Amino acid sequence: MGLKMPSLRADRLGTLYFVRPWRRLVAGRNDMRIPILMYHSISELSRTNAHPYFETRTSPEVFELQMKFLCERGYSTISPADVVALLSTGEPNTNKKIVLTFDDGFRDFYTHAFPILQKYGLNATVYLPTEYINKKTKPFLGKECLTWAEVRELNKLGVAFGSHTVTHPTLRLLSESDLEREIRCSKEIIEDELGSSIYSFAYPYAFPEQDRAFLHRLRDALKGAGYHNGVSTVIGSVQSLEGRFFMKRLPVNSWDDLKFFHAKIEGNYDWVHNPQYLKKLIRQHPTEPPAGGNAAEQAKGFDTGR
Repeated sequence: MGLKMPSLRADRLGTLYFVRPWRRLVAGRNDMRIPILMYHSISELSRTNAHPYFETRTSPEVFELQMKFLCERGYSTISPADVVALLSTGEPNTNKKIVLTFDDGFRDFYTHAFPILQKYGLNATVYLPTEYINKKTKPFLGKECLTWAEVRELNKLGVAFGSHTVTHPTLRLLSESDLEREIRCSKEIIEDELGSSIYSFAYPYAFPEQDRAFLHRLRDALKGAGYHNGVSTVIGSVQSLEGRFFMKRLPVNSWDDLKFFHAKIEGNYDWVHNPQYLKKLIRQHPTEPPAGGNAAEQAKGFDTGR
């Protein structure tokens, strides 16, 4: 399947024809801003009617076009830990740094994504839901996940790994003890398998940024378990250390033609966070992911409003 045709949708139109031109008119400041891209599965799109906004798959062909674009534009990949270190200096991001992250530990990272990353001299961080990573391949949401042997192989080749909980639950709905178990045990399992420390965490499902009490509880749990940083599903680029455990990311999929992809990494898609946050305020009551709903929407962890 080739590159998807540009979709006539509000977020794309607003980004390319309103926000991007306006930001270019007022350009001049060289603020620190680091994009963290959020991928899930590198595979062909399924035959579903999922809206492009909610799609989690990026075809190998589209993914290669995007990685080639980054390489030709002079981008270099760094880790979430590097983001924290760079932001600590307070110096403008003039060297085109970017972070590539992959949630859910799907095996197509090993078979499809990693060879392309190697081809263009890029690297990534993969977040693992440890319940689905085993000696043999195990399915998660109908797709095979990595094996521990593959994880160790990738790690030796430079791929960084982080925790994506044990069972990929809706953390906000868990008891204190279950929350800590999901956070702590996943970290310990990965560390035992790799023989090295794990410091980064990726939040599954929509991120409840409007729930300040829960965020305080989650931050304390992450610190207590020994994490140093984390990423969320909140849309945007990273500009400060204020949310080092819940850093924003930019979702990417097969519907992102290179014009839209470029606009995203330039910061022109960050505006989507505002309507996203407003929608969360309207939907304040905690609920489970919709039963019987689109599996991709539930699995990818895109935020409410996506």
